[in-house]
Amino acid sequence: MFGWHGTLPGGGEWGFTSRAPGVGAPPYDGFNLGGHVGDDLATVLSNRRALAARLAVPTDHLVHMDQVHGADVVRVHGPADGGRCADAMVTTARGLALAVLVADCVPILLADPASGVCAVAHAGRAGFVAGVVPAVVAAARSAGATDLRAVVGPSICPRCYEVPDSLRAQAAAVSPAAYAVSWTGTAAVDIAAGVVDQLVALEVPTTWVPGCTREDDRYYSHRRGAPTGRFAGVVRLGPATGSQED
Repeated sequence: MFGWHGTLPGGGEWGFTSRAPGVGAPPYDGFNLGGHVGDDLATVLSNRRALAARLAVPTDHLVHMDQVHGADVVRVHGPADGGRCADAMVTTARGLALAVLVADCVPILLADPASGVCAVAHAGRAGFVAGVVPAVVAAARSAGATDLRAVVGPSICPRCYEVPDSLRAQAAAVSPAAYAVSWTGTAAVDIAAGVVDQLVALEVPTTWVPGCTREDDRYYSHRRGAPTGRFAGVVRLGPATGSQED
C-alpha cells in the first residue's frame, strides 16, 4: 500500500501510497485513489476505504481536496471541509487524515506533532510558480506550528519533464533550483528540487523521498500514459496528549 511510510512522534504517521495492492482495472490498475480521472467510482471508494482503515480513521475522515493547480490553502476542522477547491490543507484536528493526490506533481506533507498541526500540499508547475509552498508553510505556522517538518514525495524528474523555455524561466524565477535540462537536452523543470529549496529557505527540515513517477511504474504517471490513476500523500496526527483540540 505504501511506497514510503514513516511514523510521527505521538503515534501519528505519514506516507505515500503505491499502485499495489489494489482492485482497479487498466489503465487504472492498482490502488487508484483519484475519483476524477474516469475510473469506476466503486473501485476508487474501495481503495479509499482500505487506505482509511490502514490509517485507523473512518473513510469520511480521510479528507481530500479538489486540486486546481493554484496556491489556495484551506483550514480543515472536520470531514465536511473536504472537497473544497484548493491545493493545500491544514488541520489541527487529530481525528483526521489529510490526503493529496498526484500522478507526476509534487506531493508535500508537513507536520508538527508537538503543536498538533499537519498539512498537505499539491505542487504542480503552476502551483509552484503561484506560491503554494510558502502559502502552506505560512498557514501551518498561523495554525500554531512552531517546529514543522516536511516530506516531499516521488514526482516526475527533470529528465522527463520537458517544457517550453518560457515555462522553465517562470519556474527558475521562483527558485533557481527548478532550472533543468531534459534527457534529450531540451528545457525542463525540476519542481521537486524547487520545492525542497523553498522549504529549506523557510527553515523547514525536509526529507526528499527519491523516485521519478514516469520512470517507476510503482506510481501513477500522467506523462507515462494518460488516462491514469492517482496515488496519495497522507498525514495523520497521533492522539491528543492533554492539549485542547479544534
